[in-house]
Amino acid sequence: MKTTRRQTLTVLAALPSLLAMAVSAQGADEPPTEVRAALPGARLQGQMRFRWLGLTIYDTRLWVTGEPIGAQDYATRPFALELLYARSLGGARIAERSIDEMRRIDRVDDRQAGDWRSAMVAAFPDVVSGDRLTGLHQPGRGARFFHNARPTREVTDTEFARLFFGIWLSPRSPEPALRQALLGAAG
Repeated sequence: MKTTRRQTLTVLAALPSLLAMAVSAQGADEPPTEVRAALPGARLQGQMRFRWLGLTIYDTRLWVTGEPIGAQDYATRPFALELLYARSLGGARIAERSIDEMRRIDRVDDRQAGDWRSAMVAAFPDVVSGDRLTGLHQPGRGARFFHNARPTREVTDTEFARLFFGIWLSPRSPEPALRQALLGAAG
């Protein structure tokens, strides 16, 4: 059976809707497996769809235990940040963009950026539509990462964790609307 260009474009246009249905099938308020294991009793604090130049890139959800997390205390609290991708992206590109965004939040010297970039390349495989990357913030220890519930890498550096998760949660986040949606009233 030959697929026409129009059929292909129709399927591509439907991807964000299919992605939303996949999240619904998992349960919008149900944490993924890796979050349930690491943060028993985790609940959804906030969520939002991230778009760039009109294209859906990913849906993100913030999972917390206890009191809601605010922009001033995110670096001291355990939580999980889940990204459900709507399109294919290379892991090295995700790592490079993360370094750029971390540098917008605070100063990062070139040596440190190189070390962190290497750690993220190991943590972030190439993703396709429907893949999930989850970052677990471990206060005083660093971060652990998962790809589709499978552990990929632990980065034992608290400054890395503060800046990496600050991309979404810091008062200096380059995406204030996304930050506000994740933090809600606590932000």
